[in-house]
Amino acid sequence: MSTRQQTLGASVSMSGVGLHTGSLTTMTFHPASENTGYRFRRIDLPGSPEIPAIVDNVVEIARGTTIAVGEARVHTVEHVLAALVGMGVDNCIIDLTNNEPPVGDGSSMPYVEMIQKVGVVEQQATRHEIVLDQPIRYVDEARGTEIAALPNDTYRVTVMVDYKNPALGSQHTGLFDLATEFVSEFAPARTFCFLHEVEALYKQGLIQGGNLDNAIVIVDKEMSDEQLRATLSSMGVTGNAVLGTNGILNNNQLRYPNEPARHKLLDMVGDLALVGARLRAQILAARPGHAANIEFARKVRRMYENKQHVKRYSPSTMETVFDINKILTMLPHRYPFLMVDKIIDYAPDENRIIGVKNITFNEPEFMGHFPNRPIFPGVLIMEAMAQTGCMLLISKGIDPEKKLVVFTGMNNVKFRREVIPGDQLVMELEMTRFRFNICQLVGKAYVNGQLAAEAELQAAVVDREIAS
Repeated sequence: MSTRQQTLGASVSMSGVGLHTGSLTTMTFHPASENTGYRFRRIDLPGSPEIPAIVDNVVEIARGTTIAVGEARVHTVEHVLAALVGMGVDNCIIDLTNNEPPVGDGSSMPYVEMIQKVGVVEQQATRHEIVLDQPIRYVDEARGTEIAALPNDTYRVTVMVDYKNPALGSQHTGLFDLATEFVSEFAPARTFCFLHEVEALYKQGLIQGGNLDNAIVIVDKEMSDEQLRATLSSMGVTGNAVLGTNGILNNNQLRYPNEPARHKLLDMVGDLALVGARLRAQILAARPGHAANIEFARKVRRMYENKQHVKRYSPSTMETVFDINKILTMLPHRYPFLMVDKIIDYAPDENRIIGVKNITFNEPEFMGHFPNRPIFPGVLIMEAMAQTGCMLLISKGIDPEKKLVVFTGMNNVKFRREVIPGDQLVMELEMTRFRFNICQLVGKAYVNGQLAAEAELQAAVVDREIAS
């Protein structure tokens, strides 16, 4: 599979009802620029709000994965996301005219066919990937669920399901090559449920768009054909229905002997897309479900975000925005109390700035803090963060020749690790409020990508004459 990001060759649409909500929806896939990722857009709502498909936005996992931002929701996103992952699409805007994608036949194949109609085109940016250097494990003993991710050069998924039900039994399946196996072996696998669940799911407000053509119903309950038809009729499901003899309602034929297991793997591929990057790992899952998939995805995303911090703050990626000579024109501090060596990132629209303080053994405070065990004082870490925040205020238009930034308070100060000679302190400050010359900031300081200290800071902008 390509190492570069990919998007669609053109826009493409389909219409239908949602599986759980029963809402009639038109869904359109649009090409998207590099680094967009997957974004659902509710074009039926004012302002067409976007919902990035990341695990942080998951709000519900009842028989499907629901994501939301504010009041805008999209239900059952996993089959769409699985199709995008399986077809090698990294960037896509998904427009919806209602709150759930069309269910199609209950598999990912209708979405795959949409993508096949317009093709996939390569982009210039490198694909975002998560490469594991150690195993990640999730266990839910109550459900008998276990998911593990092991370091691997490619993306592989193995799933075992065992519902302790003779109608289904124990099944397993494995995907070993996404590019060659996904479309033919997993995309056509349909969603399923047990007969005893159908009425309860309907009463819970689910499967409102379900019918005998878009789901496999496994017979695990004794009733007559007349009772069956009466039950289905009460839920608005029309058409002839019989219990059948092969363990599947209406004697429907499975597309694969282990189709339920394959659909569980399909769900997992879709849910793990919410990590926000491609996985290079061997995934081993026993009895997975949406709840376990999402909790596991949260663990993987946290690890990914930590690695992004390390990458972002590594010396090879740091570019100087303000060097020491520029800093000297902006800050009043001088030796031995100038605690910022350079500014490596400045985003005025986001009210954010990142500064660097190099810790050397020549710092005068090490003479007494402490002899034979030098530790950079926590109060000076706070001072370095404060000065970085001061740079943010000054760079936003405060005249350093007429004004001073005087810090007036620190709250929720926490020190997470020692800072010693040889360390490079990277301080990220975000301004959260600035009103009536009073500024509030949130700061974090890192060493080698690990959080060393954090605090909420408050400062006042005053005239130089008054301050002196």
